[in-house]
Amino acid sequence: MAVRRGRRARAEPVLSTHQPSERQQARERYRRSRALRRGSVAAVSTVVVLGLLLLGVVSSPGWDRVQRTFFDWQDAKDSVGPITEAFWLNVRLFVVCEVFILVVALVVAVVRVVPSPAMAPLRLLATIYTDVFRGTPTLLVVLLVGFGVPALDLAGAPTSLFWLGVIALTLSYGAYVAEVIRAGILSVHPTQWASGRALGLSYGRTLRHVVLPQALRRVTPPLLNDFVSLQKDTALLSVIGLVEALRQANIISNRDFVFTPLVVAAVLFIAATIVLARLADWLTVRSMRREAGGL
Repeated sequence: MAVRRGRRARAEPVLSTHQPSERQQARERYRRSRALRRGSVAAVSTVVVLGLLLLGVVSSPGWDRVQRTFFDWQDAKDSVGPITEAFWLNVRLFVVCEVFILVVALVVAVVRVVPSPAMAPLRLLATIYTDVFRGTPTLLVVLLVGFGVPALDLAGAPTSLFWLGVIALTLSYGAYVAEVIRAGILSVHPTQWASGRALGLSYGRTLRHVVLPQALRRVTPPLLNDFVSLQKDTALLSVIGLVEALRQANIISNRDFVFTPLVVAAVLFIAATIVLARLADWLTVRSMRREAGGL
């Protein structure tokens, strides 16, 4: 069939006839068998170790008493509803605090790396902020903000325990996260700054469009680790009167003289943080492979 002028003939698909050599096939079989053998050894050793630990616990003389106190199924079923309902307060606190922490930390980190002499007073304030709140225990910050801010009786100051808790956690974790972001900014090679300036970008636009994207991508795994700790530390707000999961578990425990509700609260915290923890691990491995040239 004639092909119209101006149109290219459709290429026929070319079927690959390449076949791996015997040596390559042997290598692949060896790799598969080695992976299967390693996986089997890991699975068997894990089952044996965990089985021995479990056997040691359940065969101990005081296991019956511990089971009735900490792992009673009926107490768990009775308390899981109220504790789960209170746990949503922890989730809301975590989400709101995370947004404010990222904003505060980014501002503090940028202020500390800007070399302008006019920014010296702000750099001093940012340095004092990070030093003070990284050196102060988070529980103490929660107590100072939760009871100190209302005592000041300032006009417009928040009185809601929820927002006082948000302020306390933001101040404490903002200092940690600011240092993580600042470390990410400083890890970007100076040639990236020079390249941005050579293209005619201002210092601010170079920081925004060239340096910050690279810095934030590098520090994503440690940031997720900080947020895993933040999810757990929302329980500290129970000391100022917020009825979150830990506080609710304590109320039920003190009322019924059992500790199973505390275990239920612990399980909820583990379920909420394990996803972030595995995501942080995956991002860490991915970052290491990228730096090693594996991607």
